[in-house]
Amino acid sequence: MRAAMFKGVGRPMEVETIDDPTPEPHTLILKVKNCGICGSDLHMTDAHSIMPLAAGNVMGHEFSGEVVAIGSDWKGRFKEGDRVAAFPYISCGKCPACLSGGAFGMCPEGKGIGLGQSHGGYAELVKIAGTGAHRLPDVVSYEEGALVEPLAVGLHAVDKAQMARGATVLVIGAGPVGLSVMLWARFLGARHVIVSERAAGRREMAAKFGATDMVDPSQPLTEQVMKIAGKGPDIIFECVGVPGLLNQMINEAPVGATILVAGVCQEMDQILPLTAIVKELRLQFVLGYRPPDFDYVIDMIAKDRVEVSQMITDRVTLDQLPSAFEALRKPTTQCKVMLKN
Repeated sequence: MRAAMFKGVGRPMEVETIDDPTPEPHTLILKVKNCGICGSDLHMTDAHSIMPLAAGNVMGHEFSGEVVAIGSDWKGRFKEGDRVAAFPYISCGKCPACLSGGAFGMCPEGKGIGLGQSHGGYAELVKIAGTGAHRLPDVVSYEEGALVEPLAVGLHAVDKAQMARGATVLVIGAGPVGLSVMLWARFLGARHVIVSERAAGRREMAAKFGATDMVDPSQPLTEQVMKIAGKGPDIIFECVGVPGLLNQMINEAPVGATILVAGVCQEMDQILPLTAIVKELRLQFVLGYRPPDFDYVIDMIAKDRVEVSQMITDRVTLDQLPSAFEALRKPTTQCKVMLKN
């Protein structure tokens, strides 16, 4: 098969021919139809990353595809041609973490797909766990199927924030994760979904994903939120992941607020705990999602409860992927760039 191979920090990916994956008893092989580029992929290949990706890996963990080979454990439960969105984690299916719901990253024997442990979706074929195959109804496109993963990130974040109906929410950053958080916060009952974002194009995108108001990132945020909502934010979703931002949010947050950290910061950072202590802030970190989040997202797309395809700004072929990936290191108008095989 052809795949975009990571060649090392400071070098663009190269499309090469590598061995086709073969199914183990508990896995399936998919023909990749669509795969999104994620900011985490950019972080892993950055020279400053504390979790650098090794050369020789294939990235891509936001993908959908068609079943083309079936491991013996799944014979009769899947057939060739089945359409699925993939939970990008191959787990054992037997440990306490798996049996309690299979949250991403919690299985001690698990392997992240496209994250350095198992080749991902920047390829023609990919291996997934049978337990990670979430069926796509015919009314859900493969492109929408590849958006299920980033949408599940936002859904899980809103769920972990324990958001009350009628809440005032402040979202920092209107990239794909921030947009997903906005969508679900508004969908699940937030009264105010207020967004801080510097890029004009992303502010426009935020308005399509549930943002009710915008604030100026260069000015004190809580004061602006109070002018809009009559109160400070109940929840601040940090969806950027750069050093210094978490401490800024601690300083900005009103007494008793929740700060939900969804942005992936891969550099050392500092906070002043005393400020959070005095305010009795709740600080919540999140990792990924759970399988039920995938099912819920697919169901809401299938029932036309949410419109998600507008997140996609660019579509590229496998041969165009390396240059499109490097362009995202200094993004301009891009939001979600989608590989289409």
